[in-house]
Amino acid sequence: MNNTFLNDVDKGLSNTPKYLLSKYFYDKIGDALFVDIMNMPEYYLTRAEFDIFKNQTQNLIETLKLRKDTFFELIELGAGDGTKTKQLLKALDTANYNFNYVPIDISQNALDQLKSSINSELPNINTTPKQGDYFNVLSSLKQSNHPKVILFLGSNIGNLNDILAQDFLTKLADSLQANDKLCIGLDLIKSEKIVLPAYNDSQGITRRFNLNLLERINKEFDANFDIDTFKHQPEYTEDEGIARSYLVSTKSQTVTIKALNKSFHFMEGERIHTETSRKYNDAILNGFLKKTSLKVIDKLMDSNQYFADYILNKDE
Repeated sequence: MNNTFLNDVDKGLSNTPKYLLSKYFYDKIGDALFVDIMNMPEYYLTRAEFDIFKNQTQNLIETLKLRKDTFFELIELGAGDGTKTKQLLKALDTANYNFNYVPIDISQNALDQLKSSINSELPNINTTPKQGDYFNVLSSLKQSNHPKVILFLGSNIGNLNDILAQDFLTKLADSLQANDKLCIGLDLIKSEKIVLPAYNDSQGITRRFNLNLLERINKEFDANFDIDTFKHQPEYTEDEGIARSYLVSTKSQTVTIKALNKSFHFMEGERIHTETSRKYNDAILNGFLKKTSLKVIDKLMDSNQYFADYILNKDE
């Protein structure tokens, strides 16, 4: 039994308002559903960043100041299926760069699939997967003195609230050496008509992705969530620049989680907050970086200017 997950469920559902952490979306079913989400027409984020990694690969390599005669570690936080990163890996492999790729993800299933696909498609690349969440792996970065490039793509940092995001960037900076680089992918603030459908697609895949979290709690902790009595509800306004997702109880009900020997009451219309996705601009990012030793040295954007990969340098 995953006691950390169980304790987080207890903490979240005991809170007012209720919440569940988005990192627990990713079991085997959740991984597959998220791949489907990335391929749906409304979900522009993956296509936009893929555009950057495919069409500006050489710019990326030059901006990261990678050298063929210097071994480095390419560390990816929240690697997922590695679709975008493989564009960079192919270019580095073709040009005979000397590096080790370290994908880090909370999902062991995702890491197993990624390592298998890289071994098949890019057999020359040395891949060392690590399972864990972002905060837990920061201390391990200090254990190596090799130059490092950190990839934090997909606007994953947007899943953290502003305080946690700033704290994460501060801790990440403290874990790096001078002149290490960070490539951070950020979804830019846009109109509601572009952003909201990405979290509320016409095929209902995002709905199933969110509801699968309740299914996972049912399976792993012997709970009795009635999935048909919860609805997926995303919200976003351009003025705030933050997309949020909720699961809303459609009736008054009580849910029991046997692994906790505990029940939780839901009023009709009561919401469980499942995900936050902040959108960014230069001012927001630079505000987060003020108290860190990280400085923006370049910014690569997709052809629609929906998304940006910012390149940051760790100062002396």
